[in-house]
Amino acid sequence: MAMTGVLRPGHAQVRVLDIEESARFYRDVLGLVETGRDAQGRVYFKCWDERDHHSYVIRQADSAGIDFFGFKVLDVATLNKLDADLRAYGLKTERIPAGELLETGERVRFELPSGHQIELYAEKTAVGNGIEEVNPAPWSSQRDHGIAPVRLDHALLYGPNVAEVQEIFTKVLGFYLVERVLTPDGQGNAAIWLSCSHKVHDIAFAEYPEKGKLHHCSFLMDTWEQVLRAGDILSMNNVPVDIGPTRHGVTRGCTIYAWDPSGNRFETFMGGYQPYPDYKPLTWTFENFGQGLDYPQRKLHETFLTVVT
Repeated sequence: MAMTGVLRPGHAQVRVLDIEESARFYRDVLGLVETGRDAQGRVYFKCWDERDHHSYVIRQADSAGIDFFGFKVLDVATLNKLDADLRAYGLKTERIPAGELLETGERVRFELPSGHQIELYAEKTAVGNGIEEVNPAPWSSQRDHGIAPVRLDHALLYGPNVAEVQEIFTKVLGFYLVERVLTPDGQGNAAIWLSCSHKVHDIAFAEYPEKGKLHHCSFLMDTWEQVLRAGDILSMNNVPVDIGPTRHGVTRGCTIYAWDPSGNRFETFMGGYQPYPDYKPLTWTFENFGQGLDYPQRKLHETFLTVVT
């Protein structure tokens, strides 16, 4: 499909309880590449195969969770158009000046009915992935440090008003619905998986009574063997694991969920099919949500529904 409009997930800013402990964890265990620190004390990271300056930012706070999730758009003209479209839809937008995040251009931020802050931007400094641009090697030496995911892949966010959130993403931002889990009465969606590309999802939402909650940020691995290796590294470092290694029914992805030192859940993920906008969304009934989450065990893990930051 042609890549226009919203291109991909660009960054997440996550709150942590101890900035140095968390920086060591994300750098040395998860294997992200530290790319900078700013005057606010925030620490910036990228995955080894990402080319922009950062995709994951942490800041110290009294409570864990997510501040905002950002998407990169095609260009400044697209950013301006989407800003106008969001305002025409009835959402209040805020222009955040270039440089407020390191190496990042002007951003447009708005709040979803779920309580999440979402932002769009067109410009971020390209620092490369450490591989030559002419006759490139297949991977960088940075891949050998820690778990070393390929990229920030998606986020799952918990909050109310999922139907309204879906409308904003599909009618204003150009996403399409890939999969859904029905509510117990079958009359609505308990969870939705949305894509702006041909990935199986770029963001997902689940109905939850409290606003603005983070379920997980997900990091892409190349292979199932690398997901299993991630499990080894998590165990070697005494990292608490939530679910996995296992396979989802929803998205067909293979996964391990675990928690960072502040209690923010993250995922190491691979696989999934490649949908297109003309595909009919796949539907899971609520009584089969356990199979959708953990296909081999057909188990709806209690923590998946209740533990968020």
